[in-house]
Amino acid sequence: MNETHPGPAPTCGPAPGALLAAFAAALADETRAAICMTLLEGRAWTAGELARITSVAPSTISGHLTRLLEAGICATERQGRHSYVRIADAATARLLDALASHAIPDRDAAHAVPVVSAPDPLARARTCYDHFAGRFGMAVTDAMERRGLLRTEDVFELTDAGRAWCAEAGISLAGEGRRRLASSCLDWTERRRHLGGLAAARLCARASDEKWVVRPAGGGRGLEVTDAGERAFHDLLGITPEAWS
Repeated sequence: MNETHPGPAPTCGPAPGALLAAFAAALADETRAAICMTLLEGRAWTAGELARITSVAPSTISGHLTRLLEAGICATERQGRHSYVRIADAATARLLDALASHAIPDRDAAHAVPVVSAPDPLARARTCYDHFAGRFGMAVTDAMERRGLLRTEDVFELTDAGRAWCAEAGISLAGEGRRRLASSCLDWTERRRHLGGLAAARLCARASDEKWVVRPAGGGRGLEVTDAGERAFHDLLGITPEAWS
């Protein structure tokens, strides 16, 4: 009786080596690497802005972005009339950061790119729909993350400690379920994601009711943090005016 041995089991889709090669090939271009280094700073940029930052023609940048998007290295996010490009997720950002640090031994951080210019009052503090935005909104978001109140990797999520903090701060979360408790919203001046959702809206409403923030005399979306607000946000989150000035 002849004994037969089955060959290798058939695989579905590309081989692991091919997938790794395709991923590496997407990065194996100086312009695409420069795009990734720019995005590693944590901000999102439009294709036109990335073309200017990397000194590449707009007609050329789209092809490079397509390669990065197809490889899953980058993702796009729509905000208003514009589409912004960012690193796909936190795991990809960590991988790119490790590669950059390995390739550039004396690298301290991704090179800094100037944030988009905007009238200073709006860039400093404003509302985005019904929650905080601008440098002030980012200061609140960053402080909540540092204190373990908010998870910001990939999907924003209020932690159990964050829920308890809201209760202690007099921020009602009644109505949860009809609206996400925490969501991310791309800040058009900071080009980073700030806290949105029900918790952010209720925090903004509480601050307005308590006169921690007020509208300037001319109206609009700009906000001014009052002396009472500076004290309140220092007590609540440990942030000072230097964080948003």
